[in-house]
Amino acid sequence: MQYLIQNDQIRIEYDPCVLSLTVKVAGSDISWSWAQAGSVRLGNGIEVSLAAATCKSEAYTNGIEQGVRAEYTGICDPQGREFAFSVQTFVCLENSSGQMRVRATVIGDGHGEIAALNFPPRMKFEAGEGQGYTVLPRMQGTLVPAGHPIQIVNGFIYERDGYMPLFGQVHGGCGYAAIYVTPFDARYALVGEEVQPYFIPSLGSMSYGREMVFEFFANGDFNTIAKIYRAYREERGTLVTLKQKIARNPKVEYLIGSPIVHTCTAVHIKEGTHYYDAENPAHNDWCEPFDTTAQKLRRLKSMGVEKVYLHLDGWGHHGYDNLHPNPFPVHEAAGGAAGMKALGDTCHELGYLFGIHDQYRDYYYDTPDFSLDNAVQYFDGSHFYSAYWYGGAHTFLCSALAPDYVRRNYDEFERLGIELDGSYLDVFSVVELDECFNPNHPATREQCAQNRRHCLDMLSARGIIPSSEECLDCVTDSMALCHHAPFHCTSFDAPDKVNVGVPIPLFNLVFHDCIVIPWDGMHRRGAWGIACTDQPYLWALLCGDTVYYFTGMDQEEVEYGKIALQLHKQVALCDLVKHEILDASTRKRRSTFSDGTTVEADFDSGEFCITYPDGRVVRGKD
Repeated sequence: MQYLIQNDQIRIEYDPCVLSLTVKVAGSDISWSWAQAGSVRLGNGIEVSLAAATCKSEAYTNGIEQGVRAEYTGICDPQGREFAFSVQTFVCLENSSGQMRVRATVIGDGHGEIAALNFPPRMKFEAGEGQGYTVLPRMQGTLVPAGHPIQIVNGFIYERDGYMPLFGQVHGGCGYAAIYVTPFDARYALVGEEVQPYFIPSLGSMSYGREMVFEFFANGDFNTIAKIYRAYREERGTLVTLKQKIARNPKVEYLIGSPIVHTCTAVHIKEGTHYYDAENPAHNDWCEPFDTTAQKLRRLKSMGVEKVYLHLDGWGHHGYDNLHPNPFPVHEAAGGAAGMKALGDTCHELGYLFGIHDQYRDYYYDTPDFSLDNAVQYFDGSHFYSAYWYGGAHTFLCSALAPDYVRRNYDEFERLGIELDGSYLDVFSVVELDECFNPNHPATREQCAQNRRHCLDMLSARGIIPSSEECLDCVTDSMALCHHAPFHCTSFDAPDKVNVGVPIPLFNLVFHDCIVIPWDGMHRRGAWGIACTDQPYLWALLCGDTVYYFTGMDQEEVEYGKIALQLHKQVALCDLVKHEILDASTRKRRSTFSDGTTVEADFDSGEFCITYPDGRVVRGKD
């Protein structure tokens, strides 16, 4: 049965029995249609179409939305075996916002019976080359021009394929932003140039309703998609700005206009790990005493570096990435607890902040109080195992227990008299969300995100600046600083890596004034997550972000870095209003901030121009 759902902006023609849907947007000749019927992928991998099921539907309105309810029963596998579960859907228009809302609930599925729900179906994308593009939340952001499809790794929401629960498409200026309202068990797949959202079970079953919102526009671009999502977060009170974070923890203000200095105290790489170097044993074990690091900081101060946020790796008993979540005692050869305290005191004497690396996900078998019962347990009772990182054999600590370990360890820092200004809880803001089936401490993926935020919030409550690795949306509100948030390339660190799609600062268009993001590299092309053709320093300027300094830099590098630091001081608390691609090559860019500051950069020539609201102009070449 064909239904018509419409308002002044949107007209939806919908037949739930065959699962056909077409959206027409006022002011545009472009329409958007579902490419195929929704489906259920079973636990054995077989996919069954909802269009083959028995459908009962009815129009429904409740004063705030109008739409169609449908229920699908008699769902069968290819051999005709009927399943007990049913699928209930609701497609509607919300009257005030004009958004299309799509909801689906599976009723009665058994444990492990369903692997994925492919609903809503993907939109057809019929733009020819030069007529449109797809916008993906892959790391900082990826634009995929029509006619140039890409592949993705896994399509996880809240991992590198999905910093944000968002995607969109634009065809001739007409487009849509698709937002996962229930994002924690969400994924997406690319079928050619079409984006298929789907949902996976939580702790073995489709235990709650899943929902997406689609907001259509007649004239817009990737900036429009970003700002739709920013408005979505603002309306729900979940966009926490740096101003709000400063109000809670005044130390956060120090980060504005401050470079990040990243250094390491000690390394111990175990034999049999990925990084073990049998030919160069000195690479596997080394140590820089705390007082040597202090001397290097004094040198930076003498060069006119007035602010530094120090990020210190490898301070624990065996050095970097060892023994977590119990890396104590402090590394003895580096100077022990007294030496670490003295380094922190030197930072404060110089007017610098002292931050450390820490870890509460990788759970090392040789940590002093290891218990496999505290590890993430999978549905079959097994546990993750790896010996990839420096410290060797490890599994994953259940996120439900992580806050207790954080509390214990930071009580120990206080007992030792080591005053920390910041702490980086490794991988919390980059790796996929864990779910744990251990009945003594079960955790859904949503609860995992809450537990990670709890750990970061515990730092804030102690006056410690919270940071983590990258920028997963689900923990960003509890972070003030990240390690980096660059782009998805063919490789992260190969010297010849190139961009996958066209890089855009999609994340910064939403969250620029919410978190401090440093960029690595001056007077160079390529870095981790930066293509070999691109200059990370230009991205720092275009994104209005801070930069990394290093302890061995020269005076010219110090002064050059101050250009970015001054810009960050100006715009860190501003919204990144718009980012423009100025030419067909996509190499010339312009960013505009809410205070009126503009930045133009050319990735071919390396030239940049910063124009401040008071008329000051800063030009240079990277």
